[in-house]
Amino acid sequence: MFQVLSSAWALLFGMFLLMVGNGMQGTLLGIRGQIEGFDTFMMSIVMSAYFVGFLGGSRLAPKMIRRVGHVRVFAALASAISAVMILYPTFPNVALWTLGRVLIGFCFSAVYVTAESWLNNAADNTNRGQALSLYMIVQTLGIVAAQALLLSADPGGFILFVIPSVLVSIAITPILLSISPTPAFETTKPMSLKELMGFSPLGCVGMFILGGIFSAQFGMSAVYGAEAGLSVAQISTFVATFFIGAVVLQYPIGWISDRMDRRFLIIIVSVIGGAGSVMGMMLGHVFGLLLVSAFVIGGMANPLYSLLIAHTNDFLEHDDMAAASGGLIFINGLGAILGPMITGWMMGTSLGPGGFYLFTALLFGAMILYAGYRSTVRPAVPADETGSFVPMGPTATSVAMEIAQEYAIETEIEEEEAQEAAT
Repeated sequence: MFQVLSSAWALLFGMFLLMVGNGMQGTLLGIRGQIEGFDTFMMSIVMSAYFVGFLGGSRLAPKMIRRVGHVRVFAALASAISAVMILYPTFPNVALWTLGRVLIGFCFSAVYVTAESWLNNAADNTNRGQALSLYMIVQTLGIVAAQALLLSADPGGFILFVIPSVLVSIAITPILLSISPTPAFETTKPMSLKELMGFSPLGCVGMFILGGIFSAQFGMSAVYGAEAGLSVAQISTFVATFFIGAVVLQYPIGWISDRMDRRFLIIIVSVIGGAGSVMGMMLGHVFGLLLVSAFVIGGMANPLYSLLIAHTNDFLEHDDMAAASGGLIFINGLGAILGPMITGWMMGTSLGPGGFYLFTALLFGAMILYAGYRSTVRPAVPADETGSFVPMGPTATSVAMEIAQEYAIETEIEEEEAQEAAT
């Protein structure tokens, strides 16, 4: 871990600042939208736009990097992010905000691809897993820290939009001045969705469902808070709690997943996540219980992402794991685009803010039913034959996914060699 920090501290620090900027603009728009008088469905379109851009960026970023190089792509897109954040309060218009969210989603996706390829270059076989884990922790902590900064000024003014713009601009400097050399960039040709569905139906369907859960959590939680009449301090605490749960529970669930039938664990995690959603819907008027529900949902949804990847890998050959990563991310992205729009529609009906929790409860329920069905049609992979669980976050791109796949393969090979030596 110290070796990773010494070789990639600038990258990790820069990514922390970028995630603070990203976390601030997402929550801030949800609060500012109500101040500007935008209704819930309008804001759901704005929030969905980020995931449209993110999905597009993950597909086009590799071509951009090959054409002009890592440094130019990183600098240009980070500058674009900084500019868009300043334009939000200048032009409070739903159409322009939607366009801005598409652009920011695209830019962040491409920036992540660039940063993750640098991270892979800075790591080696002995510390690749630690590097990826540290990268994911830094991302999550950046989002959590962003919520605290929302209390530093009035969301109806300009200052809170200026702060993330400045942070993103500052984030570029240490990365571009200290990351060397520029890594070679290669990505694996993705597996077709039909082939991927044949290998792991639960992995594919689960990823689509989880995309809706995560995008509702990341895109609409602030809108929910504003509609429910929470104060800015309460909204920032509420949003942060989702990600605190993700950090705290990711590793315990990962440890358990390597020791039992992963489909059964997916069902258990989904049941707990669904219970948290029902709690929020029924008892959300009590702020303490609202935070408990957010902690539970975040703590279950984010590990599910890694759990579904690990489950899919259990049915793939080593050579196919990296190819499958692009398909899983694409499926998750499709679900993420639809999530905020459906949530916004449900919140705009007679359900009111409770539609937010009803949506996540229904999706967790769908995960339970489908995982239960799949458990009846295919035998479980014995726990001692499964691959390793590698912590991942839904913000990861195909590059981070491939790093995780490489680490999982290396770990599995090492374990097989150790077992053979012991025998």
